[in-house]
Amino acid sequence: MATPNNPASGPETAPAPAPWYAAFPEPRTSPVATIPREKVLATLKDASLVSGRDYVLVDLRRTDFEGGTIRGSINLPAQSFYTTLPAVYNLFKASGVKKVIFYCGSSRGRGSRATGWLADHIANEGDTNMQSLALAGGIKGWAVAGEEYINWMDGYDAAVWAKSGEQ
Repeated sequence: MATPNNPASGPETAPAPAPWYAAFPEPRTSPVATIPREKVLATLKDASLVSGRDYVLVDLRRTDFEGGTIRGSINLPAQSFYTTLPAVYNLFKASGVKKVIFYCGSSRGRGSRATGWLADHIANEGDTNMQSLALAGGIKGWAVAGEEYINWMDGYDAAVWAKSGEQ
């Protein structure tokens, strides 16, 4: 440890800050339910299903929100989702939403947490009509699944996916 009397021992390092999710409880629902990208694509193509009524796609990315998003998604950053969960649930419930599909880069961190938190809330409400699902593979899996998937992205930027090594 460096001290004024012993500068040769090197600088002190500050402890790493806690991750953003440490401020919130762990979801009780584990493992979370997932939905494969093929089913999400079929949902998007099904003209009888309406986004915002039958389903909602939620992109949880905040600072890494680049390279495109799945068409029709809303952006609710994971870092603020838990504190707004009751209001978000009430909005979805009032709209009659049956499936809430979350994704982030891989859907293994932010995606699984948000999916679990909403699943817990749905269970607490005794709601048997709404499902909370994580998109298997996240946006990264979607963006590399081929042109059919890319065509369902808004703001797709191939350079971002090439730079990240995902394509």
